Amino acid sequence: MARPEFDIAVIGGGSGGLVVAAGGAALGARVALVEKHKLGGDCLWYGCVPSKTLIKSARIAHEMRHADRWALQPHEPHPDLARVMERVAGVIRSIEPNDSPERFRGLGVDVTFGEGRFTAADTFEVGGRSIRARDFVIATGSRPAVPAIPGLDTAGYLTNETLFDLREPVPHLIVVGSGPIGSEMAQAFRRLGSAVTVIDVATSLLPREDADMAAVVHRRMLAEGVDYHLGASIARVERVQAGVRLLVREADGTPHTLEGTHLLLAAGRLANIEGLGLDAAGVDVAHGRIVLENGICTSNPHVYVAGDVAGGHQFTHLAEHHAGVVLRHVIFKLRWTRPSPVLPWCTFTDPELARVGMSESDAKKSGAAYRVYTFPFADIDRARAEGETEGMAKLVTATNGRLLGATIVGPHAGELIAECVLAIEHRMKASALSAAIHAYPTLSQINRRAADMRQKEALTPRARSWLRRIFRLQGA
Repeated sequence: MARPEFDIAVIGGGSGGLVVAAGGAALGARVALVEKHKLGGDCLWYGCVPSKTLIKSARIAHEMRHADRWALQPHEPHPDLARVMERVAGVIRSIEPNDSPERFRGLGVDVTFGEGRFTAADTFEVGGRSIRARDFVIATGSRPAVPAIPGLDTAGYLTNETLFDLREPVPHLIVVGSGPIGSEMAQAFRRLGSAVTVIDVATSLLPREDADMAAVVHRRMLAEGVDYHLGASIARVERVQAGVRLLVREADGTPHTLEGTHLLLAAGRLANIEGLGLDAAGVDVAHGRIVLENGICTSNPHVYVAGDVAGGHQFTHLAEHHAGVVLRHVIFKLRWTRPSPVLPWCTFTDPELARVGMSESDAKKSGAAYRVYTFPFADIDRARAEGETEGMAKLVTATNGRLLGATIVGPHAGELIAECVLAIEHRMKASALSAAIHAYPTLSQINRRAADMRQKEALTPRARSWLRRIFRLQGA
């Protein structure tokens, strides 16, 4: 049989696909990259980059209004959403060259645009061209889930793929979904001057997190004026002159009507696997998801997945991690390697909420013995100096002190969690965090102070008795 034209063919030009393509080419592989729209994926165009840019503008507006917290004269910023969104677009444009087809072609990657499908286990066809490769990587990402709500299609709605195209004012935004995306955008638009209402069938904000940690974010959002209807279902959506009207059934069964000017759907995401010809590739699918072994391997030993299309958690950093594991398989033949289970994430509300490893709720469900230690930001000197004392750090350990999980809700939680990621990845004990010198005054001291709580508890009555004897002898 003739040698395939390519060593690796990547289907999808988002974060995972681009890392595979660039890494494979750098290691000497012949790489083809197929993308149906534009390189950069959801993260660059509709996700991480635009949302965090918007959040920054919203935070500055909020701090201007509340500058008296820092003994300064407050000012009403009068946000212009069109200008803010143009800034968002400008940040995207500044990053876009890193993901441009010209850059990847310069790396030696064969870049093709168009929708395609597998026609055989080793062939992908796009635009009349058949691409044969030794190994394939499906990195087609995900798209916003659209709930089956009567009237939704005719009423009109926004998703993260259309939200950042807005240039007109948004007097009242209704957000369906109280998860990370819904919470981030709800707070951002509220700070930019919109009235905001959040609806979710879930009975609590950020339901994947411990209730006490999510409650810190919830209290802040309520204080800023975000209105919530949790445990509620939407019976129907209608288009009205002012925008949209939602017929809602509250948690207690009471019917209710809500009206807003704009409707944002943030109710989950679906993997993009339709139309890829996976049957022809010998890739098994069940319940709308690719069947996987070891997190990245499909039923075809020469077809892998990376990123959101793998199902489970959907984060850019996980897609990049998947890409690294895939390269170990296809380039170095390290087929026993699998994605790390130590996965951090962060919801970029204010305060931020970040987690890695086991939560307290997870530990309770596991039935295993564990211990929990918390420490508040209110007792961290840097947090007091910055005027950001809401929140806490929570560590979950095994009974021997090994760190199993960490959750931080508070300022810069997404940055602070990295130390705990390293500790859990290397199976360290909380004592390692306690023993490490942390610069003063920094917010990172909260990790050490929470770990110190474990060290104090480890001092048994017998150990305390011996210490008292030692001090008495030294005093003599």
